[in-house]
Amino acid sequence: MSFYIGNVEVSVPVALGPMAGITDLPFRRLCKERGAGLLYTEMVSAKGVMYKNPNTAELIATEPAEQPIGLQLFGADPQIMSEQAKVLEELPFAFFDVNMGCPVPKVVNNGEGSALMKNPKLVCEIVSAMVRAQSKPVTVKIRKGFGGEQAAEVARAAEDGGAAAIAVHGRTREEYYAGRSDWGCIRRVKEAVSVPVIGSGDIASAEDAAEMIRQTGCDGVMIARAARGNPWIFEQCKAYLTDGTVVPKPTDEELCKMVLLHAKTACEFKGEHIAMKEMRSHVAWYFSGRYGSAGLRRAANEIATYAGLENLIDTWLNNEGGKQQ
Repeated sequence: MSFYIGNVEVSVPVALGPMAGITDLPFRRLCKERGAGLLYTEMVSAKGVMYKNPNTAELIATEPAEQPIGLQLFGADPQIMSEQAKVLEELPFAFFDVNMGCPVPKVVNNGEGSALMKNPKLVCEIVSAMVRAQSKPVTVKIRKGFGGEQAAEVARAAEDGGAAAIAVHGRTREEYYAGRSDWGCIRRVKEAVSVPVIGSGDIASAEDAAEMIRQTGCDGVMIARAARGNPWIFEQCKAYLTDGTVVPKPTDEELCKMVLLHAKTACEFKGEHIAMKEMRSHVAWYFSGRYGSAGLRRAANEIATYAGLENLIDTWLNNEGGKQQ
């Protein structure tokens, strides 16, 4: 069930996909504790590293228990990407990942993120420069394409440059996250390269993870949006892929305990003021589909302290917990 990224073993083939503003250290810790086999930082601007952007330090903070974890860089200049990879090489990351999938305009308009899907030659140059500049494996995260399908061509270009693994999301940049992910595209990438391929898109359950592997032959799966408010999905996938065991969904009590653990960890890492503002979105994701979630979400938007959140959740558990939506 394991595979290798260069010399880095991934013993559980289920990754937490990088999401800006979401997959920070506190959330990654929860997902790792529940079985995620591979982690990535939020995407980090190579130019931000070069110009010593003060926000970068928080983005690249990690802890030993997260291994194996990749530092995801984005940029479009091979020289800058390779030089900053060299600067960051001594940090405790197992590998570097290059973001070639981000669809947001402010990234794409700079020729970065998924804009790189239009230029396989540049993809090869970026990867090759990073591989030569430092000793850690380099991987890429791509999409099906920009408008049409270029994934297999771009994957081959990345492999030619020395990429040790390819993660591919089965939607084009123009699709963003709409419609169905094209798992056939993932299969075509797997057939086009010899390095491990990690499939992404529309994995919302352990059964989905197993089905993607069956349909595409991919070496591992990447879960992103379905992990929001649901770190349990990793232990569910790990158990199901190992021996078919079905791990039940969390109880209301387990849910509440997780939310408070997440909030406490975030407060320790970022300070209460920032952590509680960011937890508002997480609370909405955790309680999505639960009885009384709309009212709880509105109330959470007014919460400014951990104690206030604890009281709100205790009240929900005592009054709404266990009821069916």
